[in-house]
Amino acid sequence: MAAELSAHHRRLAQQKREAITTAATELFLDRGYDGTSLARIAEAAGVSKSTLFKRFPTKAALFEAIVTESWQRDADDAAARPQTGDLRSGLTTIGRRYADLVGRPGMTALFRIVIAELPRFPELGRMQFQLGKLPYFTSVQHYLEAEHEAGNAAVPDAVSAANQFLGMIANYVLWPRMLLTDWNPAASDIHDAVEEAVQTMLARYTPTRRPDPQPER
Repeated sequence: MAAELSAHHRRLAQQKREAITTAATELFLDRGYDGTSLARIAEAAGVSKSTLFKRFPTKAALFEAIVTESWQRDADDAAARPQTGDLRSGLTTIGRRYADLVGRPGMTALFRIVIAELPRFPELGRMQFQLGKLPYFTSVQHYLEAEHEAGNAAVPDAVSAANQFLGMIANYVLWPRMLLTDWNPAASDIHDAVEEAVQTMLARYTPTRRPDPQPER
């Protein structure tokens, strides 16, 4: 019984947390970061001020949570680095996970908030980069380095390679959404975009294998 109550309380706590972050994201988009108070967020989320302040004593702490959760959602799947040994499979897995991540409406909203408020609140941009994009980027960089060290890829500059790969995907899945409200490519089109990015990476970074020497006659 105690375990059931504990699980129930955890579910309620998670539901309240999600209600708060969802309400905050919507209000930040609608009223701006500066024009949104914690009290207004609590009202929109349907929680008491004390509940919100206990979890997020400042707007900065709340925004930090939004960034972290947006980039780490489904963390067990999205952040897990594929095993080395099959460059095509590894890149395909990373590419599909990344396309799913940046293609979510919540990620588009997060980028819009940061871009709109950056001139007045540069710390929002730093949070987005340091807590969100950089850790994700680094995980892809480390995967490419591992494939290079194992001899499965020729990637002398994994930073540049990770930029190229993620950039090709984001350029189709994320950035058009920033300007086109009706941009909603079909799953098959996103699949094709990821596959094209993988093919480009393979063409560039598959190691050239020398032919086996012929036996002397």
